[in-house]
Amino acid sequence: MKYIFVTGGVVSSLGKGLAAASIGTLLEHRGLRVTIQKFDPYLNVDPGTMSPYQHGEVYVLNDGAETDLDLGHYERFTNCVLTR
Repeated sequence: MKYIFVTGGVVSSLGKGLAAASIGTLLEHRGLRVTIQKFDPYLNVDPGTMSPYQHGEVYVLNDGAETDLDLGHYERFTNCVLTR
């Protein structure tokens, strides 16, 4: 098992989510199994109730969970279906 960490501090809109989704897609095309995890340090806060200026746009998963837009990139780029 190998790990790839994509970091970039707290600055939004650097492309960290797009980079992680793109790397995941490339690895899947090579026949590897990819699991993507996102850590968002908003404790006890739903992204849907935050201001878009604080958090950015919201992506809604199939189960109704309001999440970070990066999870939408992960679902579109890779073959994963994300849930809460």
